Amino acid sequence: MSQQQQFKYIVRLFGQDVDGTMKVPYALAMVKGIGYNTARAIVFKLGLDKDRRLGELSDEDIKKIENYLTDKKILEVPNWMYNRRKDYESGIDMHLVTSDLIFYVRNDIEREKKIKSWRGVRHSLGLKVRGQRTRTTGRTGVTVGVRRSKAAQPAQQQQKAQASSGGEKKQG
Repeated sequence: MSQQQQFKYIVRLFGQDVDGTMKVPYALAMVKGIGYNTARAIVFKLGLDKDRRLGELSDEDIKKIENYLTDKKILEVPNWMYNRRKDYESGIDMHLVTSDLIFYVRNDIEREKKIKSWRGVRHSLGLKVRGQRTRTTGRTGVTVGVRRSKAAQPAQQQQKAQASSGGEKKQG
């Protein structure tokens, strides 16, 4: 019965509520900035059981997970696993989560708009940025419906008038 009371159905992780019934790697992947591969690496590096539920973890284990990503010195993963490499201002590799990630990405886009780089111009115009084709996809704005030509309108009116006057069929 004590295990039932200890189980947490909602766990607060990086300032976000995460479902405690999910297995640890999948639950970590629900946090913005942590994908499944990063979550598996965290679980492996901390020596946690990947088949346990997040709600079964102790408060110390949850603190360990949070400290692992926030403390840059103990992150022992390859550089390609970071989601922000060679930061523009500091030049260091970082892994950002939740609101920090959103803040940094927004600042990057604003900086590119300000210096009027190609990517910044594309962002400011609301167009695709990464080289995708734009001839048919990515159309935004008000859609214009199909309009009938003026030559077709009198012919249709004539057909309506003929149908309403008697609906006689031509013999031929």
